[in-house]
Amino acid sequence: MDDAKRNEVIALLAKAYNMELETVLNFIANSEWLDGIRAKHIKDSLAADVQEEIGHAQLLAKRIKVLDGRIPGSMELVMSQNTLQPPSESVDVLDVIKGVIDAEEAAVNHYQVIIEATDVIDPVTQDLCITIKGDEEEHRREFKGFLQEALKM
Repeated sequence: MDDAKRNEVIALLAKAYNMELETVLNFIANSEWLDGIRAKHIKDSLAADVQEEIGHAQLLAKRIKVLDGRIPGSMELVMSQNTLQPPSESVDVLDVIKGVIDAEEAAVNHYQVIIEATDVIDPVTQDLCITIKGDEEEHRREFKGFLQEALKM
């Protein structure tokens, strides 16, 4: 792969790394902030997903390093998950569910961009992103189910 393409792939991986770390922060915050009977399953799911999202970030960091890129530090991260911020009221489960779906949708879309950008030229990165995209699709599906249930209440 030429240097320009390698740098493009590294930049895409760095953005995914950033997204995973931001998701971790928001999942932790929401898993502790939410209250109420309706919040139990949401809190448990978010807390369990934290470790998987950290694992994704670690895999992305390793791949960036393998491609001779520099892994971004905290001062280089850009936070943008507006809809996944803890709500002002700790019982506002619906906003958190919608925020998770938004974040997972953004992740799925970004991994698809990486999959397409690495087609043929970097099958290792492509395979990694296919696997992570599948994980994110599962998270999104789970929270779509939570949304359907919440809307029926």
